[in-house]
Amino acid sequence: MTECSSFFAIVSRMRYIERWALMRNSRPENLSEHSLEVAIIAHALATIGNVRHGRSLDAEKAALIGLFHDTTEIITGDMPTPVKYASGAIRDAYKDVEEGAGRQLLSELPEDLRPIYEKIYFADAEGKPDADEVYLRRLVKAADKISALIKCIEERQAGNAEFVTAEGTVREKVDEMASELPEVADYLHEFLPPYGNTLDQLL
Repeated sequence: MTECSSFFAIVSRMRYIERWALMRNSRPENLSEHSLEVAIIAHALATIGNVRHGRSLDAEKAALIGLFHDTTEIITGDMPTPVKYASGAIRDAYKDVEEGAGRQLLSELPEDLRPIYEKIYFADAEGKPDADEVYLRRLVKAADKISALIKCIEERQAGNAEFVTAEGTVREKVDEMASELPEVADYLHEFLPPYGNTLDQLL
């Protein structure tokens, strides 16, 4: 008889991890909500790349990577960005911690399923990643930043000045990504402006 696996029970705990721990939030955001939004945006970016920019990207894999990209924070907690990137040494150390957490999560899977999920967590699971894989993961990182920008916009529009500085910093990073990734530029131009509107304004 197959032994019980705790992998999916652990992943389900994303809803208990709150983001933006150093900030006063008008509406708290948990990791589960954020990951769904990143998955949706990552799928959109990959689709835009395929349809408009002649790429051959796996949009469904982009969504999957987006869904699982922060599950390691169930173990590590959400380290605030200013701390995570305070120095190269801290950034590198945290990458090692994240990788270790990812390996720990994967170890909770049955052995026959593990290789499938390893390809979601690690670009080099099957050896050196090809150019499409590298580009796809860049788009997922961009989706992560766009999601953060959306949070900042919504908080500011709710009257929370706490996020004004963060919005400027995140927007600068997203704009930098847009200068290198045309899919991001397309998303910012066509899909970002309506965020923060009421449902009556959107429909």
